[in-house]
Order: sequence, then C-alpha cells, then structure tokens
Amino acid sequence: MPMNAHPILMYHSIFKMPKGAFMRSLHVSPKRFNFQMRMLKFFGYRGVSMSELHHHLLTGNNEKIIGITFDDGYRNNVLNALPILNKLGFTATIYIVSESIGGINHWDTPKGIHRQQLLNTEEINNWIDSGMEIGSHTQTHKDLTKCSQEQLYKEIAESKFDLENQFDIPINHFCYPYGNFNESIIEIVKKAGYKTSTTTVRGRSTSINNPFALPRVSITHHTLPHLFLMKIFTKYEDNHSI
Repeated sequence: MPMNAHPILMYHSIFKMPKGAFMRSLHVSPKRFNFQMRMLKFFGYRGVSMSELHHHLLTGNNEKIIGITFDDGYRNNVLNALPILNKLGFTATIYIVSESIGGINHWDTPKGIHRQQLLNTEEINNWIDSGMEIGSHTQTHKDLTKCSQEQLYKEIAESKFDLENQFDIPINHFCYPYGNFNESIIEIVKKAGYKTSTTTVRGRSTSINNPFALPRVSITHHTLPHLFLMKIFTKYEDNHSI
C-alpha cells in the first residue's frame, strides 16, 4: 500500500439476506464481516473511526489503519457489527439520518428494497458508549443535488444540530446520500462545521484528497476474501476511481 493511503471501507447492512433478495449486495453477512475484520487484524491493521482516520491524513502518519464506515444507521450494525469491532479493539463511524432514528429505510422501500429497522436512541447511545462514533447522513436521506438552498441547509446543517443536541457530542463527519454532491454542496458542508465528508467515489484516501470529497472502498455481499484483499492492498480501487 502506498505511503499514507488509508482505505475507508463503506458498509451498509450487516445481515444475512436470503438468496434472491432484491439488492442483496447492500448486505454483508455477520460471518463474512467477522472474517473481513479478522483479516485486517491478521495483517496488522486497525479499523478506526473517521475522526482518527482524519487525524492520520492531516499528520501524514503511516500507521496501518483503515477507516470503517456504515451508511444509513441500520439496527443490525449494533447487533451484529459492534460485538466484532469491540472484540478486535476497532472503532467505526455510523452515518445517521437524523429524522429517521428508530424508523426504517423509507428512502429504499419505494424501490422494492427490503425494509430494515434503523437504530433507535438507546442503541445509538450504546454505540457511542462503546467508543464508536456517529456522523450525519442528512435529515431525510434526500439527493442533495436535487435540493433547494433552503433544503440543503436543513439537510446538512440542521442534521448536525439535531444529532449534537440529542446525543450531546460534536458531529464532525458527513456522508452524501447516494454519493451525489457538487462544489456548492461541498461549500455548505464546510460552512456547517464538518471536518470531513465521504463519497461513493472509488479509491483509497490519501493526504492529498479533498477532505470533503473522500473516496471509499465499497464492501458488499459479493466482496469475497480475495477481492477484499485486492481492494485494500492493491491499486484495484484506485484504478476504478472516477
């Protein structure tokens, strides 16, 4: 891996979906997630939250760390991923949709995607109390490129206020729903006071990346062990970046 390259893994649901389920790729089974985390540990890597990864990008530290992120805030992240992370001494960041706490993935259901329970307040507090981190994934999971200026302020800035007021912690990290963003959206994210924002652009993050347009490495149901290692340790993802 090149100097100061730190992959940020992008997960969604940690759940074993039945064969034939629509968009099964969004789900990684707990067994496979456990294997992936143990592979990182075996090769001497440590999974970290966005705050720690951002610090390493700023300082140029080449410690063997890999960012771990979960989009949308599924309940199964705490039920199935948290025990594994805790056991290995890893940390991670979940991006929360602030107005859907305790609800479901309502933005997915019109497309026929399986309904999933989202984290409630108690479960988010459990995540935080375990040494993990939360970030914002907007208020309602809207496509920001289709929002008015007023809507952008609400989705980006007010979601930060919502989470900070509810959980009494700073919210420093943001994630673009659907990976959609542009330069004007980036400026609003900056003005809102975030330190980083993550995308769905493929690639491993380095100190030369814009901290408000960080690429990530998508991990899905189809990411078998050999592909997992290729994504992290080779130029595979970098060569697929946009």
